[in-house]
Amino acid sequence: MSASSSFPATTPVLRILARELPQHIGERVLLQGWLHHQRHLKAVDFLLLRDRSGISQVVIQEPDLRAQLAALPHETVLDVRGDAAASPQAPNGVELHDPELTVLSEGTGEPPVELFRPEMQTLLVTRLDHAAISLRHPVRAMTHRLLAAAMHGFRQTLMAEGFIEISTPKLLEAAPEGGANVFSVDYFGRPAYLAQSPQLYK
Repeated sequence: MSASSSFPATTPVLRILARELPQHIGERVLLQGWLHHQRHLKAVDFLLLRDRSGISQVVIQEPDLRAQLAALPHETVLDVRGDAAASPQAPNGVELHDPELTVLSEGTGEPPVELFRPEMQTLLVTRLDHAAISLRHPVRAMTHRLLAAAMHGFRQTLMAEGFIEISTPKLLEAAPEGGANVFSVDYFGRPAYLAQSPQLYK
């Protein structure tokens, strides 16, 4: 199945985020995100779609669509249009019915990290080698959201007190003094070094 292939013909609707679903019950909406996981039952499949705001549930009953989705690997990027309906068992109490789906970018295979599990059951070296994927895990992503909120709070407080935010250099043309090990890079054919301290620039 190639990228941008379509299942049923799509209906033009406005895109929303998973966290916004409770405000659109009874409407036909568009979600876009990663195929987080699928649960296959006898007469129905539940597709879990993850975007930057959270996870939403899509109910799939049409046999041909179920068969096509079963062949897609985790982290395939999907465009999903469906009717938002209240469901106490679904994430945020809402799920999508009567879905239309389009594959925006099909995964080349199963990712090295199982992001759908509550806790990542992988070795640290695997997480580091595949950080671009492992950082998508909801628990790890929440850590960065909390850090971003804390930094936002500090920034807003200091700005209200008249402070000025300074962006110091991250790369230097000469290695800093002190004899410590430095991280060197090739900067367009010239040597450069990762700054170890912004102290002098402040």
